[in-house]
Amino acid sequence: MDRGDGSIKYILSGEGAGIVFTIDDTTGDIHAIQRLDREERAQYTLRAQALDRRTGRPMEPESEFIIKIQDINDNEPKFLDGPYVANVPEMSPVGTSVIQVTATDADDPTYGNSARVVYSILQGQPYFSVDSKTGVIRTALTNMDREAKEYYEVIIQAKDMGGQLGGLSGTTTVNITLSDVNDNPPRFPQKHYQMSVLESAPVSSTVGRVFAKDLDEGINAEMKYTIVDGDGADAFDINTDPNFQVGIITVKKPLSFESKKSYTLKVEGANPHLEMRFLNLGPFQDTTTVHISVEDVDEPPVFEPGFYFVEVPEDVTIGTTIQIISAKDPDVTNNSIRYSIDRNSDPGRFFYVDITTGALMTARPLDREEFSWHNITILAMEMNNPSQVGSASVTIKVLDVNDNAPEFPRFYEAFVCENAKSGQLIQTVSAVDHDDPHTGQHFYYSLAPDAANNPNFTVRDNQDNTARILTRRSGFRQQEQSIFYLPILISDNGQPVLSSTGTLTIQVCSCDDNGHVLSCSPEAYMLPVTLSRGALIAILGCIFVLLVLVLLILSMRRHRKQPYVIDDDENIHENIVRYDDEGGGEEDTEAFDIAAMWNPREAQVGGAPKTRQDMLPEIESLSRHVPQTCAVSSTVHSYVLAKLYEADMDLWAPPFDSLQTYMFEGDGSVAGSLSSLQSATSDSEQNFDFLTDWGPRFRKLAELYGASEGPASLW
Repeated sequence: MDRGDGSIKYILSGEGAGIVFTIDDTTGDIHAIQRLDREERAQYTLRAQALDRRTGRPMEPESEFIIKIQDINDNEPKFLDGPYVANVPEMSPVGTSVIQVTATDADDPTYGNSARVVYSILQGQPYFSVDSKTGVIRTALTNMDREAKEYYEVIIQAKDMGGQLGGLSGTTTVNITLSDVNDNPPRFPQKHYQMSVLESAPVSSTVGRVFAKDLDEGINAEMKYTIVDGDGADAFDINTDPNFQVGIITVKKPLSFESKKSYTLKVEGANPHLEMRFLNLGPFQDTTTVHISVEDVDEPPVFEPGFYFVEVPEDVTIGTTIQIISAKDPDVTNNSIRYSIDRNSDPGRFFYVDITTGALMTARPLDREEFSWHNITILAMEMNNPSQVGSASVTIKVLDVNDNAPEFPRFYEAFVCENAKSGQLIQTVSAVDHDDPHTGQHFYYSLAPDAANNPNFTVRDNQDNTARILTRRSGFRQQEQSIFYLPILISDNGQPVLSSTGTLTIQVCSCDDNGHVLSCSPEAYMLPVTLSRGALIAILGCIFVLLVLVLLILSMRRHRKQPYVIDDDENIHENIVRYDDEGGGEEDTEAFDIAAMWNPREAQVGGAPKTRQDMLPEIESLSRHVPQTCAVSSTVHSYVLAKLYEADMDLWAPPFDSLQTYMFEGDGSVAGSLSSLQSATSDSEQNFDFLTDWGPRFRKLAELYGASEGPASLW
């Protein structure tokens, strides 16, 4: 119908009409007025119609048509998930899959090769390769070692158009890390370790550390250390530190420098977690040698044995040696030992130990009935180092001897009826004995020798440690004798036999026919209860005289106690005070008998020992002043301990100390010379001028003895 004269007008409607597409209303040509993108819209549906230009009437019905956008290669491939991170075990075989990468192309895959993507590797060769079609990355090199290189950065390219020239491409980065495997055996960097430890180091204390280096990490670098050989396997132990994988050597038992000065250990370090495919790289353990030197320290003395048990009879004499305590210095120097008793363990001071020999002796009488056991602590001190003190326990059991006579357990009092018959039982008695014999106690009863022929009563031994008291006659009368005292001799079965006499008091009582007591007192006599006037006056007079005497005595005592006041102006040097007490010099022989000191066996001869009445001696240790070669016999020890006990028991001795030293004087003596022959011959040779510098308190003495001129200088 269109003759080309312009009478027909074309119009366009539908998707994109007037915006994307436009139509020439004269010719009907459709033009795109915008850039088309197939990836945004692949096709458009439009409607076109021809109208009469003059009338505007449609020339034919409206026609619909579709415009499809033909694809061109205008989109490069893109890795939507990049960059990638991957891990692969080291030493993996060639071709081990690492990761798969995927690139997408927005072009139409059904039209041409615009969307056909091909993968290639730009960086990461020769360690890795990529499948060109699937994008799978694989290992391309054998024996990749993490310890040599751990991290790899691989760049993968994806190109469309099948990789042909002119195709578009995109890249991504893949960070690949080699994970560790146990492919490196542990190795000690040192084949010999030198360590030292004090012999006083406590058990479980650290001696030193060893370390086996393993290039692996994590569980593959875990270590286990053991002692596989050496002479110190029983003295030391080794443990693994889980944090730092080092072997810690510790003390397993107490050490002694004197017993063994050095030890050698062979220590092994091994991986506990192994991989079978890498066993050919082993062995996965290594050994090293550790030399440990034990250093000497000053140790306290050691007792051999460390515990003593002693049995001693209670009648042992004072000064008897009951046990020799032995201790020695474990050090190489072997210092001298001094013994003593911990007084907290022996508050009663029953025992004494010799300071040099360790002889344990009795210092006081023992009494099993008072203390049957003694637990004392003996101390041993090094002479050159008093801070080093060892101790040992001594348990002393006091054995029983027959030193206590049997006696009545209580006061016995019996009664006998006036109508009692001969042979009648009036009392059963028993006895007690504080001793404890092994064979048991057995008592024997009889009348005392002075009452053996007692006509009134007799004793019958029951042979069971009791006895019966029987009457020998009848016809007792209160008026004749109301009380009888019956002495009974009690003997034991000990060695030696001991006995005592107990008295049984027997009252004569009036009884009924059945033997019940009616009265045990004789009839009382009535005494007058009133006093005359003269008697009262005499009593009051006596009381008055007693009061006067008491007041007189108190007054005399008060005058006697008034102190004697010395006038300050009185010349002090003219007062002469005489003391008749003898001092502790060479002429003082009252404390100890000199003859007995020369022959101690004579100390107990001739009766009771002599008691000092003017002082209480106290013997102190003179170990620091006594030469090492000085030895005191046990006899002298016994004598001195006996004398010390006598002085301690003397209640009349004044409460001051007295030190008696029986040694020699003169050249070579610790005391030096005590002679006054070399003293100043006159007072003029002495200078007392220093008294003037002592202050006002010594002014009087300075005037008397100083060098000032005047009458006082005549001194």
